Amino acid sequence: MEEAPAGDGWLHEIKYDGYRMHARIDGGKATLLTRTGLDWSHRYRRTIEALQRLPVKSAYIDGELCALNADGVPVFSRLQAAMDEGKTDQHVFYAFDLLFLDGESMAQLPLVERKAKLKKLFRRNVAGLLYSEHVAGNGPHFRAQACKLGLEGAVSKRADRPYAPGDRGIWVKSKCLNREEFVVVGWTDPEGSRSHIGALLLGYYTEDGRLHYAGRAGTGISDKELKRLAGVLAPLQAKRMPLAEPPPRDSRFGSPLKLSRVHWVKPELVVEVTYLTWTEDNLLRQVSYQGQRKDKPARQVVRPVPHPPRKR
Repeated sequence: MEEAPAGDGWLHEIKYDGYRMHARIDGGKATLLTRTGLDWSHRYRRTIEALQRLPVKSAYIDGELCALNADGVPVFSRLQAAMDEGKTDQHVFYAFDLLFLDGESMAQLPLVERKAKLKKLFRRNVAGLLYSEHVAGNGPHFRAQACKLGLEGAVSKRADRPYAPGDRGIWVKSKCLNREEFVVVGWTDPEGSRSHIGALLLGYYTEDGRLHYAGRAGTGISDKELKRLAGVLAPLQAKRMPLAEPPPRDSRFGSPLKLSRVHWVKPELVVEVTYLTWTEDNLLRQVSYQGQRKDKPARQVVRPVPHPPRKR
């Protein structure tokens, strides 16, 4: 896991466990857009109403939509559950960047200046909206404290840089856990008292467009979520394996995979998991399901061949 940078030229923020969103305000009307440009305003009416109370005529704000637990910690599974149940009134939008304000582009200003202007917009206390505070310098200590609080990690940003779409190396994410998105390529039958699904089979695309097997996710899924996933996956069933090559039947970690008990699916569903590391044969180890990602198309789950685990 990458460490947060230590230099004085960095601003460090909490890495929020939610949906990255752009809030666009124009003529008093607010819109919430996903990172792929989908309009999700209809799903989060309370957040839209809160954004429309900001003292601006027009603005474009970068942020993260989160659901908090009783300790005020963002939890992605709560966000997904609330979205599925249509209970999104308690979500919080954390604002961390300002790209446009009242007819003027802010994108070329240094981040520290953009955040200063953004903070002024959030001086008024509006329920459901929060300004993302930051700490300048001492990134390793900031990340360590974030991990102690049970947060996902830290995001470190160059204080003097203009806004750059796609981050382009001016953001460094240092997580408390390895956490990634994967494509569901199938599922196994349940065993024992488990219902609906045994485990999800995961995959990822490489840069040449081939879909490769990454491992299984069976822990971290409640009975209610198992039932929901079974309903989502049933219509995606496919006769042919979507992978570029079959997964290994045996692994040093975990029980053997019985291909005869695998139900293959079209590679359309994206989920997020935590894991300990990659094994030497490029499989995930100690995987725990965190939730379904509805804000990212499966074909965008692209990564190079996984790095082998570091030698200690």
